[in-house]
Amino acid sequence: QVQLVESGGGSVQSGGSLRLSCVASGGDSYSSSCVAWFRQAPGNRREAVATIDNYDDTEYVDDVKGRFLISKDKAKRTVYLQMNSLKRGRTGRYFCTKRRYCYSLNDYSRVWDQESTYDYWGPGTQVTVSS
Repeated sequence: QVQLVESGGGSVQSGGSLRLSCVASGGDSYSSSCVAWFRQAPGNRREAVATIDNYDDTEYVDDVKGRFLISKDKAKRTVYLQMNSLKRGRTGRYFCTKRRYCYSLNDYSRVWDQESTYDYWGPGTQVTVSS
């Protein structure tokens, strides 16, 4: 069974930066998988932020393009989300999630932003952006 644990959340002022980390353990970790970050604001459903596949191809929602960067360190079994120029609207709980038996973004590009695409979820880490 794969387990995901996020860290790096905290409070930051608008315009600031944070780097989130997601460490995987168990199962095949990142040897053959695709990982994404989702955000959940209070009272709302989870929304996709970015994804990275086994070949380091990436996809982002329009709102974060040019400001966020998703990356992966296979040796450390860790996926990162570097968030720059944070806006107040980016407050929420950030979740790391993994799709198993996945290699290429081409296989799930049309559904990468849907929760049902992924099989494992971490407990999340809270990010609060203040003005």
